[in-house]
Amino acid sequence: MDTFILFTLVGTTYAVRTRDVLHMEMVEEITPVPNATASVEGVVFSRGQVVPVVNLRARFGFERIPPDLRSRLLIVQSNGRTVGLMVDSAREFARIAPETIRPPQDALTRLSGRYLEGIAIVQDRIILILDLSAVIEIAEPLELGAKETV
Repeated sequence: MDTFILFTLVGTTYAVRTRDVLHMEMVEEITPVPNATASVEGVVFSRGQVVPVVNLRARFGFERIPPDLRSRLLIVQSNGRTVGLMVDSAREFARIAPETIRPPQDALTRLSGRYLEGIAIVQDRIILILDLSAVIEIAEPLELGAKETV
């Protein structure tokens, strides 16, 4: 069984593999970056390094809300890139058997599978497993001002 960190975003439960998460922290001071893509909130100084912060609400096309005490930054690493994912809350670890993860289907998810590796059903609970490399790919062509679509 693989282990995952579960987090919520707009009332939906998502998961990332624990092996990809360096650490988790509260959302504090985020420094805005001029001309960043729409989903990049800015940068933070975390454990001695400057880390870009991707607002997953904005990345997935949802309304932005100001962070609160439940908001978390998941500092993740994929393909040699370190990024902070800003989420509504993250408090849970779970083991998910690989056989319970199904491929995403366009009809089942608003994300049309673009950012999903799979969908797991654990004890009647739907958990969307993120494709971390797709999520943190700060889409370079979109930096020219094109609107990002999900």
